[in-house]
Amino acid sequence: MTNENSLVEYGFRRVIITFTAILCALLEIVDTTIVNVALNDMKGNMGATLNEISWVITAYAIGNVIIVPMTSWLSQQFGRRNYFAASIIIFTIFSFLCGNSTTIWELIIFRFLQGVGGGALLVTSQTIITESYPVEKRGMAQAIYGLGVIVGPTLGPPLGGYIVDNFSWPYIFYINIPLGVIATLFALRYVRSPKYAEKKSGRQIDWLGIGLLAVAVGSLQFVLEKGQEEDWFNSVTIIITSLMAVLGLYFFIWRQLTFSNPIVELRVLKNGNLRVGTILSFILGFGLYGSTFIIPLYTQATLGWNATQSGLLMVPATLATAFLMPFIGKLLQKGAPQQYLAAIGMALFVVFCLWGYKILTPDTGADAFFWMLIMRGVAMALLFIPITTLSLSTLKGQQIGQGAAFTGMMRQLGGSFGIAIISTYMSRQNWHHRADLVTHLNTADPDVMQRVQGYQQAFMAKGMSADVAMQSAYKALDYNVLKQASVLSYMDVFTFVGVLFLVCVPFVLMVKGNKKAAGLAAAAH
Repeated sequence: MTNENSLVEYGFRRVIITFTAILCALLEIVDTTIVNVALNDMKGNMGATLNEISWVITAYAIGNVIIVPMTSWLSQQFGRRNYFAASIIIFTIFSFLCGNSTTIWELIIFRFLQGVGGGALLVTSQTIITESYPVEKRGMAQAIYGLGVIVGPTLGPPLGGYIVDNFSWPYIFYINIPLGVIATLFALRYVRSPKYAEKKSGRQIDWLGIGLLAVAVGSLQFVLEKGQEEDWFNSVTIIITSLMAVLGLYFFIWRQLTFSNPIVELRVLKNGNLRVGTILSFILGFGLYGSTFIIPLYTQATLGWNATQSGLLMVPATLATAFLMPFIGKLLQKGAPQQYLAAIGMALFVVFCLWGYKILTPDTGADAFFWMLIMRGVAMALLFIPITTLSLSTLKGQQIGQGAAFTGMMRQLGGSFGIAIISTYMSRQNWHHRADLVTHLNTADPDVMQRVQGYQQAFMAKGMSADVAMQSAYKALDYNVLKQASVLSYMDVFTFVGVLFLVCVPFVLMVKGNKKAAGLAAAAH
């Protein structure tokens, strides 16, 4: 090692630290999506309503997003190794308690606290990996870390589907326990705390800042998760939480800029690369989580697939991402400009969206998705590593942790915004397309009546009376209209996301290269 303050590791230690960090990132991200396929079983087991059971997802996301911006500060307060290990322990204990829950509100509270432990794992893992590698190898470090972030959301549904089909829903939480124990032991044995961390006394802790941050991001996450369900600003609850988010954010920013020991160091955003990186991380989250949300929804709701089939559909694309990441890390090590690789990634994501638009029908076959999703996998590999490397490339010391917290939070908020905007847009477009299609169904049209009579004859052949068969025929026609309207809505979503990414391409190309800065950072190291 070059000096006693260096956190760069070599040989076996680096392998173990890298393994531990990826394991923790995977644990955290898999748990964001693994419960989706078990909600129905939980609902029946606990006698919960659909609205109550959806809080199992919302509570975890709120716990995540509250803690992420504070991770750098908490690492300084308690020492990175202690804080990282404590976060794994909190995540593991509350995983066990989630599996043991007997009422829905117990499960929701434990999921929130599991999210508080989990949120720290993601950002601290990124910081640990970044600082364990020399500056010239940080592209490769981000490639390795990216495996967890990209694979996680895709791995959740098929793994959850397999566990629910073969065991029972508590095991989706129990699976975390042995992995959490291994990760804790490795973290305590191998992870080192940086020398620059200075613990603040109790009087210097910004309790007001912590409260304002929790109100601001917690309320924002609630609005994004529940907005569509509550009919947005027609709901008093959404109006109140939106005001809390806006006012909380305003006063939080004011507090951080005026308090002597802020919990979130906003001044680190003076770094141009980090500023650009946080915006690109938001867009990356929008595309990553938005597409992970929309494709399984389409295959299950429209094509009638089960959760395991929908989850497995995404696996080849994830493997393509995993295969490509080390090569992209090597390209960055050899000096390939991050902004060009990210722009190519965005352009390929546009191609993926247009491809999706083209193949969607009410009965698309599984084979039609394969190459389209491989394209998504290639695009994600080209986006993730250059964006994270660009964001952190000119940061040093504790700024790396602060920068990782910003990019992590923005990626997560991008995902939440993506899912909220997509679900709202789809529901509006669905209504619009249905109304439009119904205007073409005229009972005087011989083609329409021929279709209705065909349905009627089919139902009568099953033993229905003529009048009941006619009612069923109209219901069947209405179902087909709804299905067609739904497919048109999915096509609109692919167009919308594709246009968003296309607009971003020229802006990414305008970002200045940072080879010189990276070289200076390497020299300083």
